[in-house]
Amino acid sequence: MALVITVDKLSEEPLYEQIRRQVVAAIAAGDIRPGDALPSVRSLAQDLGINLHTVNRSYATLRDEGFVILLGRRGAFVADVASEPSAGLGEAELERRLARLATEFFASGGTGEEFLAAASRAASTSPRCGASS
Repeated sequence: MALVITVDKLSEEPLYEQIRRQVVAAIAAGDIRPGDALPSVRSLAQDLGINLHTVNRSYATLRDEGFVILLGRRGAFVADVASEPSAGLGEAELERRLARLATEFFASGGTGEEFLAAASRAASTSPRCGASS
């Protein structure tokens, strides 16, 4: 399956984060696998009608998180996360992100029990958790 990336220019979520999120989701779903090439920075920026520095920031973030390997002019490739013990989100970063999500959830009127239930539902529907579609 080909990687399809779209952006919502009216969203409050930064464009680079929208791209990053979709690449991570495609890796988690198995739509793209270790060694698969991602679109070039220039071509993806042109396809999406955005600045190439925005795509470059997404790819750099994915590299820093261990999801992507950047090989200069050769391009960006999906990393073999399973063979990289430090790849992906570290426990501290995961906790920081979950704390931010919990704070946003509580600020919108949610309770701790509701947050945990929502997190459990989200985890159970993840392709890596064995959920069936």
